[in-house]
Amino acid sequence: MNDQNHSNDMSRREFLKIVGISTATTTAVLAGCGPKDSASSSLQAEGEIPTDKMTLRENPKTKEKVSLLGYGCMRWPTLPAPEKGGNVIDQDAVNELIDYAMAHGVNYYDTSPVYVQGWSEKSTGIALKRHPREKFFVATKLSNFSNYTRENSIAMYNRSFKELQVDYIDYYLLHSIGNGGIETFRARYIENGMIDFLMKEREAGRIRNLGFSFHGTQDVFDEVLAMHDQVHWDFVQIQLNYVDWKYASGRNVNADYLYAELEKRHIPAIIMEPLLGGRLSKLPEHLVARLKQRGPEASVASWAFRFAGTFPNVLTVLSGMTYMEHLQDNLRTYSPLVPLTDDDLEFLQQTADLMKQYPTIPCNDCKYCMPCPYGIDIPAVLIHYNKCVNEGNLPTSQEHANYREARRAFLIGYDRSVPRLRQASHCIGCGQCVSHCPQSIDIPEELHRIDRYVEQLKQETL
Repeated sequence: MNDQNHSNDMSRREFLKIVGISTATTTAVLAGCGPKDSASSSLQAEGEIPTDKMTLRENPKTKEKVSLLGYGCMRWPTLPAPEKGGNVIDQDAVNELIDYAMAHGVNYYDTSPVYVQGWSEKSTGIALKRHPREKFFVATKLSNFSNYTRENSIAMYNRSFKELQVDYIDYYLLHSIGNGGIETFRARYIENGMIDFLMKEREAGRIRNLGFSFHGTQDVFDEVLAMHDQVHWDFVQIQLNYVDWKYASGRNVNADYLYAELEKRHIPAIIMEPLLGGRLSKLPEHLVARLKQRGPEASVASWAFRFAGTFPNVLTVLSGMTYMEHLQDNLRTYSPLVPLTDDDLEFLQQTADLMKQYPTIPCNDCKYCMPCPYGIDIPAVLIHYNKCVNEGNLPTSQEHANYREARRAFLIGYDRSVPRLRQASHCIGCGQCVSHCPQSIDIPEELHRIDRYVEQLKQETL
């Protein structure tokens, strides 16, 4: 992603044609270790959803009121096969979700030129065009990962206006800075003159707010944030949740540091990954019981959303809500928000401490690692493994109490979740995926480890 010489790489659309599956459906079709009813949807809270109680936060620059719940458009529902023209997204479903969100007070919609094989902007624009322009804020990004020439970057910027069918963009982001280090940041945005170009676009009013999203090391964050005196960042998008608050994985920076640095400069924070790619809604059973004991009526996911929304410098919290039940649950949480108490925050910190004892892989199912040139469905492999860890179906020896049942559940679930030609056994360790991963996972190492474990289960040599 950070290498300009990717001319031989498969494009996302080419990948789609070869394997016949679309990104947002991957999680939906996973038939994991446990029964379908054990999915997080069964943990949703019940109750009426008010249409006029959404918590709003004020943008200190524009004084506009932004809904605390923001719609992340990375995981739109998709079709079994592309529509005529190649669109993989279920437009009717997107229209329904956006209509419902708008009716219940959600006014912030975040997309990118690269989401859902490049179709997210277009589908988001179609759905939003059916509503008055003054009723919503749209955010998109300069996602110039593999080709960051000035010409290509400006072309991508201009294309976003066409796809979204707007003449101004409310929130424009430099996408995922930090991956590749400060040298890559300079090449993507400074040496090609794009920072200056975007600042002029902001002066002209085609951009209302200019910011960046961040995954990477502290030195990059500090250096880019130090540009505030020159650029005047209007907002910054960071990964924040009750695990990453103190336990950020890989090269990522603890969220308590990121948030404090923004708050110190009075720069509003936009939150991504409040659920860690869904992992904080699919906790091990004993942690689900722990949360339910403290809040019987609350969904597991609502604890994470309340955590993210409790901090006053947060402008909006993004959620990639593929299904209506997810949207409804999050609407309940933020209509209105009941902030966490100090005791609640301590309780979640203890929950994070307990989570660290379980060896899940920090995959957020963002699919930045895809497509694999060898056809491996990397997110599906990692998600199946994590699901089995959480459900206790990861036997470590034949002396394991329910070894037979757990072995069968893991192997059958693996074959159902991931076609055999796309399983971890086909990884040759090329490493192309590693630099793309915002969570800094050593993906080949994890795939090889999972493959060895699968073979041990098959041969019964644990």
